[in-house]
Amino acid sequence: MDTAELQGEWDLLASFLPAGWREAAREQGALRRARKVKDPETLLRLVLLHAGAGLSLRQATARAKIQGLASISDVALLKRLRSAESWLRWMTREMLRRSRYGSEFLTADTGRRLRVVDATAVQEPGATGTSWRVHYSLSLPTLVCDFFEVTDNRGVETYKRLPIQSGDIVLADRGYCHREGAAYVRKRGGDVVVRLNTTSFPLVDAKTGQPFQLLPRLRTLRGRKPKEWGVGFEASSGTYAGRLCAIRKSAAAVRRAKERIIKIAKKKRKQVMPQTLEAAEYVFVLATVAATTFDTETVLELYRARWQVELAFKRLKSLMQAGHVPKYDEASARAWIQAKLLAVLLIERLQEEACFFSPWGFQIHRQERLA
Repeated sequence: MDTAELQGEWDLLASFLPAGWREAAREQGALRRARKVKDPETLLRLVLLHAGAGLSLRQATARAKIQGLASISDVALLKRLRSAESWLRWMTREMLRRSRYGSEFLTADTGRRLRVVDATAVQEPGATGTSWRVHYSLSLPTLVCDFFEVTDNRGVETYKRLPIQSGDIVLADRGYCHREGAAYVRKRGGDVVVRLNTTSFPLVDAKTGQPFQLLPRLRTLRGRKPKEWGVGFEASSGTYAGRLCAIRKSAAAVRRAKERIIKIAKKKRKQVMPQTLEAAEYVFVLATVAATTFDTETVLELYRARWQVELAFKRLKSLMQAGHVPKYDEASARAWIQAKLLAVLLIERLQEEACFFSPWGFQIHRQERLA
């Protein structure tokens, strides 16, 4: 691909970036001087060669030199990347905030926004444990990112990280099943649909106020028909109502679940409790959303949709090679992750545009039309 063609492809990609992104490079401190890197476009192209295309610093600088983009050392590029963290974060957040889908994450039936949330670990070279954690939220049905946060390895999974709007319905797995987090969402007018963690989330029976007996209720399930019970839970801010929706797994699913539990227990040299194996025969989900909004079957289907976020993380970690942060200091590691997330959003934007295919290969902007 020659220089002119490369420039044309870049111009198309740059058209998806938020307005004012060039000016923001200086405002956010990413381009204090123009030595070796003449403008914001050059800087962003260098960063995306490294983080977006998965090239090493040395490979990225070599490619940039061959293309006539810039002549810069790998050490200098690392310094530029480190100083660009705030700018990259600004661009990513502006892309999310200014997206034309920003007000379209509502379900057709209820007019409420559905969100799935999870977190994934990334590691630096040589690390023996988690170095960073990316907290990530997607809106349904578009699967577009509406929130993310990068923390260190002490950043726990919690609903409290999320900005909650009234009417939000947040879907999550057991890692988010904590009473204070669920209460945080409810206090702000949202609801949760979360896989129940029986050890960290005690329930009471809505009718009697006594501790909810889970297994005896689950044993009443027959065939493939789901069932629900009214429950409640207490948090520091008060008492909250909910519904426990459950369904019995298929024989094959039960077998896989029990084999996985036994395998993990053997690896950790722990004894598996009979109650744990019995509970593995069911899927049970806590929902605070009213039954008039979503019935039992819909709640369970919503939880199934939560697995879409797992696919997004796999895409981020495998296709975008974001599972291993190739940096040794906080600023450069955070900047690298921000660049990865920006690249993912740009790819999603390109996919969105591809749905409206043009035979000439680009979108005609109003100001570009000939009189």
